[in-house]
Amino acid sequence: MGKRRRERGWVTLAWLLNLSGLVGIAIVLVAYWVLQPVLAAAHGEPAQPGANLTATSTPFSGLYYLPTVTRNPRSTEIVVQTPTPFVLANGQRGTVIGYSVSARPIEVYTFGQGEKHRMIVAGIHGGYEWNTIALADELITYIAENPQVIPSDVTLYILRNLNPDGDARDHGYDGRVNDHGVDLNRNFPTNWAAEWNRDGCWDYRPTTAGTAPASEPETRALVAFLQSHKIEALISYHSAALGIFPGGEPWDQDSVRFAEAIHEVAPYPFPPIDLGCKFSGTLADYAVSRGAVAVDMELANHKDTDFKINLKVLDVLLKFEP
Repeated sequence: MGKRRRERGWVTLAWLLNLSGLVGIAIVLVAYWVLQPVLAAAHGEPAQPGANLTATSTPFSGLYYLPTVTRNPRSTEIVVQTPTPFVLANGQRGTVIGYSVSARPIEVYTFGQGEKHRMIVAGIHGGYEWNTIALADELITYIAENPQVIPSDVTLYILRNLNPDGDARDHGYDGRVNDHGVDLNRNFPTNWAAEWNRDGCWDYRPTTAGTAPASEPETRALVAFLQSHKIEALISYHSAALGIFPGGEPWDQDSVRFAEAIHEVAPYPFPPIDLGCKFSGTLADYAVSRGAVAVDMELANHKDTDFKINLKVLDVLLKFEP
């Protein structure tokens, strides 16, 4: 009888030990499961994608996230800074007519109140042609200080920088396109082409004409402005060296007269130097389609503004009769 009690005691003790062991294992497993994310973070393991995002957060995708345009195959992610805004000494700012891909303002300065509307557009190729923006700023400053140069029957509009993203990115080859990789002077609706023969054309970096005519916000801002204003004469400034290109395909004859009048006061070649490039979707062609005389005009190089020369060109613009 005593022997049986001792045997039952050993069996009970064995079961208690087995049970306590199972409980211990369970505790270890639960602790490991609870502490695993903390241990992973402590050892530098990457968190799961989206683990720390709120319900409305989205991961930053970089400067060249292109929702509608194929990424420029040779582009790199570039951190850019917005240039110091241009402001006249009296604090005057231009009128914002739209925004770039990266939400930089596109400004137009207005001088005079006459019924004849004239326009200058600069910076269509951003930082690659930054001296056109510098020239526009010099002209804006000069006219603000000398308002009498604007005839009483003229209103002059100066769009100083159509491609502020390209200007912010680089003052070189990489500054030519907008933040979708689009050459804005191939994106206007008139004579637009998705692709073109690159022989004789600018081809230092990959570019596109956009996904469709006026696909870009910069282009749409200027198109809307031209549709709401009766511009009679327009100069689109470029650089460098090739000369004066009348708008129209074939060249509009009134725009040819305009180019000839400019050539009389400026040393820019006309007829322009022909490298064999067939231009499509240009601002000058679109302006002509809207009833304006228009030229693409290239400064002498990529660093000078030719300011004194272009004061004479300004006079031609203000007085030319289409």
